[in-house]
Amino acid sequence: MMRFDKKIALVTGGRSGIGAAIAKRLSDEGARVFTAQRGRDDNFEYIPANLSDPDAPQHVIDTLIASAGGLDILVNNAGVMTESSVENMALDDWQHTLHVNLTAPFLLIKAAMPHLRIAKGSILNIGSIEGLGSNPNHAAYCASKAGLHGLTRAIAVDHGVDGVRCNAIAPGWIDTDLNEDFINSMPNASSFRRDIGKIHPIGRTGTPAEVAAMAAFLCADESGFITGQIHTVDGGRMAKLSLP
Repeated sequence: MMRFDKKIALVTGGRSGIGAAIAKRLSDEGARVFTAQRGRDDNFEYIPANLSDPDAPQHVIDTLIASAGGLDILVNNAGVMTESSVENMALDDWQHTLHVNLTAPFLLIKAAMPHLRIAKGSILNIGSIEGLGSNPNHAAYCASKAGLHGLTRAIAVDHGVDGVRCNAIAPGWIDTDLNEDFINSMPNASSFRRDIGKIHPIGRTGTPAEVAAMAAFLCADESGFITGQIHTVDGGRMAKLSLP
C-alpha cells in the first residue's frame, strides 16, 4: 500500500514550482490531490482561487469537501514576494504580502480544522529560510514567513490534542521557474548560477523534488511524532558562516 492511499490532499499554489512537485509526489504515492490557485491546473483537480480575497479560503475548503467528502492533508504553499525596503514600501504591498503568505494559510487552517480533526490529519506550511534570516529588501516577505513559522508552532500546540500535526519546511534556493527567470535576468547569468551554487556547502542549489520528498515524509503517518517543527531544506546554506 502506498503511503497516501485513500487520502485527500489540498496543495495551494500547486500548479508550478515547489507546489507542483509536492502535488505530484503525494499523487504518485496514492493521494487524491486538489490544487488551489488563480490559474487552471491541467494535472490535478483544481479549485480556482484568488488567495488575496479573504473569502477564498472558506470557499476552497467548502468546494473540496463537497467534492471529496473529507480532507487529510493541507499544504499551504502559495506565496508572493515584494522587493522593497521598509522605507520605500507601500502599505498596500505590505498588507498584500502578509495576507497571501500568512493570513490566507491561517484562514485555510481555520476552515479545514473541523475536517482535519476528523481525519487526524496533517498540515504542512511552506515557509522559507527568510523566515530565519533575510536577504536585502525583503522586509514584508521575511516578516510573513517568520509569522508562518510561528503559526506552525501555535497550531501544533493547540491542536495536537485533536490528533492534528502541523510542520513547516523552510526551503533555501530552489530551482523553480521563478528563480531561473531571476538568474537569466542577471548581466552574466552563467556566472551568477555558478556563484549561487557555491554559497551552499553541498555545492549546488536544490530541486523542487527534494523539497517534495521532505513534504511527503512530514505528511505521512511515519512522521507521527513530529509536529511544531521548522525543517530547513537548504543544502546547508544557513549552517555556513560567511568568511571573516
